[in-house]
Amino acid sequence: MPANQDRYENAVARYFEAWNAGGKEALTKAVAAAWTADGTYTDPPPEGGPPADVRGHDGIAAVIAGAHEQFPGFEFRLTGAVDGHHDLARFSWELVAVADGSAPVAGFDVITLSDDGRIRSVHGFLDRVPAGA
Repeated sequence: MPANQDRYENAVARYFEAWNAGGKEALTKAVAAAWTADGTYTDPPPEGGPPADVRGHDGIAAVIAGAHEQFPGFEFRLTGAVDGHHDLARFSWELVAVADGSAPVAGFDVITLSDDGRIRSVHGFLDRVPAGA
């Protein structure tokens, strides 16, 4: 186990807290706890949609809020272990329907951490996306 494993796992836990935050105030607080003020989030474009390429807490919160609007009743869940070295970590996730456990979207992210353990950047990759999403 890497010496910094707790650092990686804590950062990823805060990441999921942000992605699963309910309500604007909770989301704002969770994003600030997880990302640096100038943190970035970059995802490939879903089929037919624009890519996510934002900087700062407001941009990141807007991307998360958009995902909540597109997939109401879903939550993001870690799948597998967090792997990291230096200031980098990677992990896989699924977007899961709370009602029935289906997971139409899955991917993995690579994050860069700041000295204080918050996220400086996220580079996302989509492995499974439903048609038209």
